[in-house]
Amino acid sequence: MAGLSVGKAINRLEGRAKVTGAAKYAGEYNVPDLLYGYVVNSRITKGKIRSIDTTKAKAFDGVVEVFTHENRPKLAWLKLKYKDIDAPSGSALKPLHDAEIKFSGQPIALVVAKDYETARYAATLVSVQYEAEPFETCLETNLDKARDQKNAPKPTGHFEKAYEKSPVKVSAEYLHSTEHHNPIELFATTTIYEGEGKLTIYDKTQWTINNQVYVANVFGLHFKDVRVLAPFVGGAFGSGLRPQYQLFLCVLAALHLKRNVRVTLDRHQMFPFSHRPPTYQKTRFSANNDGKITAMNHIAVSETSEYEDKIEEVVSWSHRLYPAPNTLFQHKLAPLNVHTPLDMRAPGASTAMHAIECTMDALAYKLNMDPLDFRLINYSENDPAEDKPFTSKELKQCYEKAAEKFGWRNRNPVPGSMQHGNKLIGYGMATGIWDAEQYPSRVEAILNKEGRLEIHNATTDIGTGTFTVMTQIAADELGLLPEDVIFSYGDSKNPFSASQGGSSTTASTGVAVVMAVKALKAKLLKKARAISNSRLKKLEDDEISFADGNIILKTDDAPLISFREIIAANKGKEIKTTNLGKPHFLKLRKYSKATHSAAFVEVEIDRDLKTINVTRAVTAVAAGKIINPKTARSQILGAMVWSISKALREETILDENLGKYMNPNLGEYHIPVHADIHDLEVIFADEKDEVINELGVKGVGEIGMIAMPAAITNAIFHATGRRINKLPIHFDALM
Repeated sequence: MAGLSVGKAINRLEGRAKVTGAAKYAGEYNVPDLLYGYVVNSRITKGKIRSIDTTKAKAFDGVVEVFTHENRPKLAWLKLKYKDIDAPSGSALKPLHDAEIKFSGQPIALVVAKDYETARYAATLVSVQYEAEPFETCLETNLDKARDQKNAPKPTGHFEKAYEKSPVKVSAEYLHSTEHHNPIELFATTTIYEGEGKLTIYDKTQWTINNQVYVANVFGLHFKDVRVLAPFVGGAFGSGLRPQYQLFLCVLAALHLKRNVRVTLDRHQMFPFSHRPPTYQKTRFSANNDGKITAMNHIAVSETSEYEDKIEEVVSWSHRLYPAPNTLFQHKLAPLNVHTPLDMRAPGASTAMHAIECTMDALAYKLNMDPLDFRLINYSENDPAEDKPFTSKELKQCYEKAAEKFGWRNRNPVPGSMQHGNKLIGYGMATGIWDAEQYPSRVEAILNKEGRLEIHNATTDIGTGTFTVMTQIAADELGLLPEDVIFSYGDSKNPFSASQGGSSTTASTGVAVVMAVKALKAKLLKKARAISNSRLKKLEDDEISFADGNIILKTDDAPLISFREIIAANKGKEIKTTNLGKPHFLKLRKYSKATHSAAFVEVEIDRDLKTINVTRAVTAVAAGKIINPKTARSQILGAMVWSISKALREETILDENLGKYMNPNLGEYHIPVHADIHDLEVIFADEKDEVINELGVKGVGEIGMIAMPAAITNAIFHATGRRINKLPIHFDALM
């Protein structure tokens, strides 16, 4: 009997297409009469273009046009607000708008040629004279210039008095370096000029509708004349939430030349715009002798650009986990001559929880208390910050299951006491928390002429398993096998979807799928009952069900009528409905919504060389119902690998004298290789949430990355007795 796929570890439905190369990405579509664009980037960090000479480039054989701020077409942004939906406050970057340079690597020209290699070479022939101006790009030397933000939680109690009087207190400063997105797929756009101002655009994006709105607004086009497709996305995790500059340049060239155009960015061209902001943090936590936290202070200073204020939620997390009567939080932004930072997996939370959980670890040691026991003493079933119950919270189960699996209670608590040959062994643990969001989403459900179910929605799949999970949800709702469901996605012409970001897609689009299929079932019943001599006329709704392409009698699974018969009675026409899924705003106002996790880590550190190796890690996650344990586990495993990278590898080196990133390539921007990854285990807590949404689901994209960097850092302390508060931690810090 069909309808039992939710909860099963089903393989990715698009997996074969991806591993065989059949899946096409934004820069791979075979398009006739295609031109290629290559971007010229600024070589200074701040200033103005005094002159830009494109004569040699234009004269080179095969070059069609070179666009600069001096000859670009007029654009709708001159009169209209053109921000994309995800833009922060401020004035968004306008490529080729004028001669002003705002950051190193800013796009200043586009060379369009008959082939890629010609465009790339001709770009070197563009001669630019600059008027450089003084700039500031280093966060650490500009902390005093940071301005207060209003997103910090309001203070409670009297922090300074309580902290001063507390018998046990810890203060520390933390810094994490700049990290850059490096998805496997380069940012690329292929624009097909359909004539009469109509465009079909294949783009690397997490939000087709956002890019559709952006292009229409910038170029003064009708929204329905712009179609954005992204059926396959080779990784993104925040870097594709906003339209990137290759989209603008590609569309500009296609409209002006009335030709099909493709623009693909090199790896180094992606570095200027695609980063997690470096952040300085200071914490002061205190507790009484029984281990109860009495006061918490968290200050964060983050980088932003001079033209937009990109604010992440950094200082709000500690009070959502741990009760404290006295709190003081402050968040500041330092505007620098850099591109606006972008969301990167678990934005704000992975930054914050490193500082929070390392401070908690230090406080536990000062209390001579097991770090896990210390957290359990300060455990709260409710959200202390809002004084509201969580829709569900199984963090304690995460602690218990992960600690038992890891063997936490076997550790010798004394730092430096555990050894294996020439290796120092360290155990560390930490807690994770992330919002469980849901956004409105609209889905069209169709029972087609063959009796199969079609689902249409504009969401994307950046490799998280969305295609598979949505198919499972739809199949179960109509009692079908997954192979009888066709899920159409990654297309802006489909009904509205919010971005694939914030771990919200399954809750948002998944709930909309449920609502649409429920409405479709009601339509099918109505049409079936209208058929003469229908047995369904005498049956109530609760006496029947849907299974294997039939409406059946619940008591004995006897088929009453098939979907094909209903279609035949409908004169062979498909039956469809479009419905909105949305959060239950009024009901959810009474609750706090979050996913939780616990991470336990073992590190080995070479006594002489100080090299650090994560040998074991266990992450337990409480995220409501898990639709597909296999794809969900893969997401958590990927997050754990990225956590190792964040804690020990990833760092973009900025030369503050040049205002440039010095390692914009995968040779010098270090990420883990296979030999760096060892025994990683994922546990899902049994968490039933009957409040949060119709599916009882929460996202798993971010939560797996939030606890582990701190757990790794705490394990390094346990192994060595040294606290290193700057990420990433390289071996030289332990010398």
